[in-house]
Amino acid sequence: MVGLVALWMPIIVSAMFVFIALAIIHSLLGWHKGDMTNVPGEAKLMDTLRDLNVQPGDYRFPYSNSVDEMKTPEFAEKMKQGPVGIMSVLPSGDINMGKLLGQWFVYSLFIAVLAAYVTGRTRGPGAPYLEVFRVSGAVTFCCYAVAHWQNWIWWGKSTRFTITHSLDGIIYALITGATFGWLWPH
Repeated sequence: MVGLVALWMPIIVSAMFVFIALAIIHSLLGWHKGDMTNVPGEAKLMDTLRDLNVQPGDYRFPYSNSVDEMKTPEFAEKMKQGPVGIMSVLPSGDINMGKLLGQWFVYSLFIAVLAAYVTGRTRGPGAPYLEVFRVSGAVTFCCYAVAHWQNWIWWGKSTRFTITHSLDGIIYALITGATFGWLWPH
């Protein structure tokens, strides 16, 4: 076993490399540009939501309070007529990229700690590069990508969104696995 304290270097370095990869993926490669599109009648929709004083949060429409209500003919008719959707409303104002990037880095550190914990419990000092790469990469992939699949299944995220973010997860896993393999204690 290898303790977390002995893995501080691969934790920090892999989080920094993942942060750089995120910047490259989102600013240069552009494969996320088509993940979402504009809604027809955007101005009208925004005016309506503003008039309704919709607060930041997650919303589902049509909405029901219970499974029994979802079984009623009235609810079935709402579903049939549509639109059916899930909507997240964010706070109004400018996007604070500094805050978001800071949160991303902390998130990346947390995932690196999880990868370090699992790998450190299953591989000892001096473990071969490929063993360390496989375990830390698999944990990292699960952390960055797998939750997108349940959002695709249950919450209607598009297949394209799910695939592009899973591809990101593969890249982050390869980076983290390679970093852990390279900096693993001997």
